[in-house]
Amino acid sequence: MSNTPITVAHGDGIGPEIMDATLHILKEAGARLDIETIEIGEKVYNSGNTAGIAPESWESLRRTQVFLKAPITTPQGGGFKSLNVTVRKSLGMYANIRPCVSYHPFVKTKNPVMDVVIVRENEEDTYGGIEHRQTDMVEQCLKLISRPGCEKIVRYAFEYAKKNNRKKVTCFVKDNIMKQTDGLFAKVFKEIAPDYPDITAEDWIVDIGAAKLVDTPENFDVIVMPNLYGDILSDVTAQMTGSVGLAGSANIGEAVSMFEAIHGSAPRRAGQNKANPSGLFLGAMMMLVHIGQQDIATLAHNAWLKTIEDGIHTYDIARDGTTKETVGTKEFGEAVAKRLGQKPETLKAVEYKAVVESGETAKPLYNQPIQAQKDLVGVDVFVHWWNGKFFGAADELGPLVEKVNGDGVKLVMISSRGTKVYPGGQSDTFCVDHWRCRFMSETDGGTLTKQQVIDLLSRFDEAGLDFIKTEHLYNFDGKAGYALGQGQ
Repeated sequence: MSNTPITVAHGDGIGPEIMDATLHILKEAGARLDIETIEIGEKVYNSGNTAGIAPESWESLRRTQVFLKAPITTPQGGGFKSLNVTVRKSLGMYANIRPCVSYHPFVKTKNPVMDVVIVRENEEDTYGGIEHRQTDMVEQCLKLISRPGCEKIVRYAFEYAKKNNRKKVTCFVKDNIMKQTDGLFAKVFKEIAPDYPDITAEDWIVDIGAAKLVDTPENFDVIVMPNLYGDILSDVTAQMTGSVGLAGSANIGEAVSMFEAIHGSAPRRAGQNKANPSGLFLGAMMMLVHIGQQDIATLAHNAWLKTIEDGIHTYDIARDGTTKETVGTKEFGEAVAKRLGQKPETLKAVEYKAVVESGETAKPLYNQPIQAQKDLVGVDVFVHWWNGKFFGAADELGPLVEKVNGDGVKLVMISSRGTKVYPGGQSDTFCVDHWRCRFMSETDGGTLTKQQVIDLLSRFDEAGLDFIKTEHLYNFDGKAGYALGQGQ
């Protein structure tokens, strides 16, 4: 069988040590790989490249389309972007997969029965990093959720469950508050779930869902979430198994995919031969399955389980009663390699099977939406204004803003941090120097023109009111594409 080309980066901190241990096991297991090595991370940053990756490294990634990456260190201070986020987004790695398994009784955990897979949307949400300082008191981060992004990650979660004989997919969102963004994610989940009648589908509000996950993880199987919730809860879930250091991660794209540990570069442990390579190793197992080398993944993963079961542990999971020998990074890799061909006796052995295509027509990852009728019905004008009062200031601002009414446009609401404060606001509402002034057509159900908005902003300028941004309010096929203010 021919070898598969992959790109490897040894990373920073403990990265080179855990990568060497991982590659040693893969070599001894007979992994069929042609390795291209690239330099990323701290050295590249310090050379003046703020992205942390050179142009020729991008070429390697696009050529091999498979990236096994050790952790890197992003220099502190401004001007340096996260390389992980850059690679994921630049190469369209839309799905982050993090299996979280307990290895009781050999690894200490409060959750002995646990086998949960977190499927995290990987490109959107607040991780777009679109942030602005708007006033003296207010910073803004835009949360962007797209229908294609939701469709891709939700369908991936169900396909993952189907291919891995999982029985349930659960969706975590906060659509009771963020009805537009998280509401879209939940809506797409409910649209796609019926395509998989053999898989149970359920959805939870993320806060109570997280509480239930921590309390009874055995009741969950595959959990799919938007980016931010998935990032937080995948670390929580990994730690629930006993150690974040035992969790591997896959970042799946339509072309290029990346495999790594979920932990960082731990520079304080660098060069000490102490780090646990298990997270990167388990990421490499996901890589082998991805490239069709399920036979090697089965062989190596079972050897790793046997090593854990035999009490050969690195310092981070060593404890009295289960650890028979505490070893270093290199020695742990050698111990796994010596057990190739063996299977665990207490822990559940793994068996990765090649996916057999059913012959059914594959469903698209996402559909092209039908273009809706879009009507401009209003505009939110955001204003920087301050009179030194945290309470009651809206009663002074409101009449000033009403003076810019005209040309068929009228003020209907002012809010501060999302809560309506004028007209008829509550005197106890705490306000800052950032105000949303909502204008609609004077005619009920009427529409506006772009020129009316431009003229409105001119009147703001003439009145000496500092407008800092606008958001147009649209109806799509007659349905509001915007949320009401709290209390409106």
